[in-house]
Amino acid sequence: MIRRRQTLALALATTAAPSLVRAQGSAAWRPTRPIRLIVPFAPGGSNDIVGRIVGDAAGQILGQSIVIESRAGAGSVIGTEVAARAPADGYTLLINSAHATVPAIVARVPYDAINDFVGIAIAGFSPHVLVASPQLPITTAQELVALLKANPGRYNLATAGIGSGVHVAAELFRSVAGIQAELVHYRGGGPSVAALMANESQFGTPTMASSLGQIRGGSIRALAVASAERSPALPNVPSAPEAGLPRFIFEEFFPILAPKGTPPEVVAALSTAFQTAINQSADKMNEMAGVRPRAGYETPAKVMDLVREGVEQYTAILRAAGVQPE
Repeated sequence: MIRRRQTLALALATTAAPSLVRAQGSAAWRPTRPIRLIVPFAPGGSNDIVGRIVGDAAGQILGQSIVIESRAGAGSVIGTEVAARAPADGYTLLINSAHATVPAIVARVPYDAINDFVGIAIAGFSPHVLVASPQLPITTAQELVALLKANPGRYNLATAGIGSGVHVAAELFRSVAGIQAELVHYRGGGPSVAALMANESQFGTPTMASSLGQIRGGSIRALAVASAERSPALPNVPSAPEAGLPRFIFEEFFPILAPKGTPPEVVAALSTAFQTAINQSADKMNEMAGVRPRAGYETPAKVMDLVREGVEQYTAILRAAGVQPE
């Protein structure tokens, strides 16, 4: 039943964007060389995984390869600045699930997260997951909270870098659970999950995409999904309310963006190609990364509206947790 509803939603999403299809047909823009899709994190994280899945499908539609370029550093700021300063010709794109979190937590951002970009598509949405090293003597979220409260500051909490969505999720967990732990910022979701596997950090709030394989393989232990309901990708893992953390609700979204000034006909062609690719890749993204598309973000304006709302939401979460920009 869930898959049937998803299929219907994706069909509606496809038919909801006729203007994009017409725009592409009238503009007839087609790339004549490979397009680079900048991932501002280390390989193996959620953006890398989703970018490769969607980029491969979009490249086939456009008739040119979409090459993933990893530009990790500074919680996605380095790679995102490269994208913002790139020629606005359609040959440089960005996928960054931390795009809306960075302005909320980084004091001096060298670009404008909203005004320096134009929206192409939203690849999908995915909740974060509360996980722990199997070496910790706990099996539930409440046991983890009790252990942390009994040992304030003793255990490390892994993030994917300052300003990343994982960082915001970690601050939200610290706030709602009322615990103290040492934040350790890694250079992306992949390295942060590797640290959990090695017990270098003892618990974390990674994205589902970057941790799904390790959870299924048993190398890290999932305690709760940060959503109001269970995820079809991890049906045996309790939701946040079921785990006793009803306010630990946090999901990432994956905006695909182009530099401001990209010609409208190029934006329309890219948007149409990526929307089609996202719909075609829905099952694969859910299976490999726990990421599901959602209707309602089929225009550049809607994409940027979501980014703007995200900046406001994440800023509110962090300020409520007592976190100021660094």
